[in-house]
Amino acid sequence: MFKKIIIYFLVFINFSTHAQNFGGGFILGLNSSQVGGDNLAGFHKTGALIGIFANKSISELMSFQMEMTFAQKGSNNPEMNNYENENYLKPDISSSYIELPFLLQYHQNEDLKIEFGLLAAYLIDAYYNDINGKIPLSNNQINPFIDYDFGILLGIDYKFSTKFTLNTRLSNSIKPIGSEDYINNTNFNSSRKGKYNSVLSFAIHYNLS
Repeated sequence: MFKKIIIYFLVFINFSTHAQNFGGGFILGLNSSQVGGDNLAGFHKTGALIGIFANKSISELMSFQMEMTFAQKGSNNPEMNNYENENYLKPDISSSYIELPFLLQYHQNEDLKIEFGLLAAYLIDAYYNDINGKIPLSNNQINPFIDYDFGILLGIDYKFSTKFTLNTRLSNSIKPIGSEDYINNTNFNSSRKGKYNSVLSFAIHYNLS
């Protein structure tokens, strides 16, 4: 199902760049993220944000935008080796997703847009890290990460030249990205409510139209 959505989106992007009242382009940026529920507070994890987008004007003040991005997320424990800190030896998380954000953009003026929307994401890879690196799963251990992520987002898009805009965005999962195996005590220091991606992104959008 997710693969079909990606194919439809790529066809839509190709059509959009050749159709009237449509626009499209490329996305390049960075994510700063944390995972709510893993007991490691702070947007300490950095990762890549790369993708494409297509948009269409709905009215003079509103437009609709679709994107497909590769996004690296997770959490980072900068105190993992500090035995005097409460986060000593607590594992952190590395993850990567293919995301499909769907956005409504309100045109505050000619250069500034305020955007809000939903995103669906498919997990490419995710794992915990300790002081030795990636923590492998044992043969009988269930992967604690879920294949899909769903979230909400809010952002600002500022046009600083004819072709380039600066985008800043905050997104957060609305469903847990993983479940913990409390029966076998493999909760990886996570709270019982589950784990949630929280991401602050900074990106440059290049407009083809």
